[in-house]
Amino acid sequence: MVSLKGVYFSILLFLGSFFGSIFMLGPFLPLMFVSPAWYRWITDRVVATWLTLPVAMLEMVFGARVVITGDGFIPGERSVIIMNHRTRLDWMFLWNCLLRYSYLRLEKICLKKSLKSIPGFGWAMQVASFIFIQRRWEQDKQHFEDMLDYFCDIREPLQLLIFPEGTDLTANTKVRSDEFAEKNGLQKFEYVLHPRTTGFTFVVERLRQGHNLDAIHDITVAYPLNIPQTEAHLLNGNFPKEIHFHVRRYPVSVLPASTEELQTWCQQRWQEKEEQLRCFYEGEKYFDVSRCSKIPPCKSELRVLLVKCSSLLFWTVFILSMFVLLYWSSLARWYFLFMMVIFVVQEKVFGGLEYIELACHRYLNKRQNTPLKKTE
Repeated sequence: MVSLKGVYFSILLFLGSFFGSIFMLGPFLPLMFVSPAWYRWITDRVVATWLTLPVAMLEMVFGARVVITGDGFIPGERSVIIMNHRTRLDWMFLWNCLLRYSYLRLEKICLKKSLKSIPGFGWAMQVASFIFIQRRWEQDKQHFEDMLDYFCDIREPLQLLIFPEGTDLTANTKVRSDEFAEKNGLQKFEYVLHPRTTGFTFVVERLRQGHNLDAIHDITVAYPLNIPQTEAHLLNGNFPKEIHFHVRRYPVSVLPASTEELQTWCQQRWQEKEEQLRCFYEGEKYFDVSRCSKIPPCKSELRVLLVKCSSLLFWTVFILSMFVLLYWSSLARWYFLFMMVIFVVQEKVFGGLEYIELACHRYLNKRQNTPLKKTE
């Protein structure tokens, strides 16, 4: 049954992303035609302000408790984040961890292509240059290559979140994972799915070649009290009471050199996750940190609290202000309609803002690298 808390959460996040895309990100769109690197620098920071909103709501409004153990992050480092995909919402809950240990502006997510068409959320993710995939490697490989090379070219640090399992853990996906294990003579997992290593190894090798990778962060997420599997669970008010993140940091210097060894390395991490989660759920529902060296968060709890309070206040006032602006100003209404048309049409024609950004970068690079003709 739909709850008032769930409706409040969903409406506030939607309106924040919807109005934020139009009135906060929209004015910067022309900048990509002049300097994609500056456009990326600015819009990443604007998007990061919205990413603090679900963190603030989950913890301050709905009382979710976040527990982070293990190695943590070194602030500002460039990394690939790999995580088990327990629910469809793990990517959003991870922001609670990154707010304390890293910078939200660095995060990019690999996610399914259908999400980019969602008004507000999808528009903002396009502006943020998230990597949308179709889950068919033959079609996704070129887009991965283009996006990763672009980030390396502009020297923009990133922390790229990948779910090697490809989908969240459900009864149906577990059956398919077990069939894969049986076919290939592998162990059947109970708490994770068997990872797909092709995309993972490609991303790591591409970023290493572009000198844009410092480490891999292997994160295991667990929900000891209740597991909100889908967006419908949040709408019904089933918010996570506790979220546990166990972080292992692997510097790029210790990673295997060859593709085959890197695939094996990834599979070994998932075997470890299976055992960790078995001990977690069948034991005291707490990760064992005896083998990890604890790295302190880059932000104090007081600073995190101030960020969360500021986020709730800002986005509440911002949304109300946009309604007032649209009511009183005909110019604002025309701009609002114009930007809605731009967001919808550009995706239909060009496939998304990230493709336009890539095209601008290529054109400007080609223009800068073209030597001037000598005049006689």
